[in-house]
Amino acid sequence: METFADYILSEKDWIKKMEIMHYLKKKTGVFFDKSVIFKALLTKLFLDNTDLGLDENIVITACLLCNCKKSNSPQELDKIKSYAKEGAEYLSELGFSDRFCKICEEVNRYSGSTPREKESDILELVDQFGGMLLDRPERIAFNVDEALVLLEYRNLKDKENYYLEQFKKFIVEMQEVLV
Repeated sequence: METFADYILSEKDWIKKMEIMHYLKKKTGVFFDKSVIFKALLTKLFLDNTDLGLDENIVITACLLCNCKKSNSPQELDKIKSYAKEGAEYLSELGFSDRFCKICEEVNRYSGSTPREKESDILELVDQFGGMLLDRPERIAFNVDEALVLLEYRNLKDKENYYLEQFKKFIVEMQEVLV
């Protein structure tokens, strides 16, 4: 019998993957909103414009699912620290491999999982940077330059992220293209 993991991973079109996520949200209530779509697009653009040698299908799917147990309401610190791990456990129940679940769990560093998967470093960059570019109830969105500085010198200060330099270069290049 095919699992949900088999179903979504067999779909190679990332737009159709988002449609699958829409129906998963309706059926189960997983977290899926405009921020997930924005971050998936950012991930797709980053992968399309760099040669990282990673499986794009795995990274995009993980980007769509890594925040599945996140809450829309203001969260307590304990919930913020646990949603990625809870999400990884839920994804395991849906038939995803241990490695895929580990990639999703490592979207943030609260679980302390080491060594980190390379794909997790992409999720971390996109989740944090993309989140800073969006308005939140408690603050307005940062501009791209502010978000890059905060990403590097606050959020990832003293942390090893395998793709930080490539990501910064990609963002700068994208700004030049858009201007």
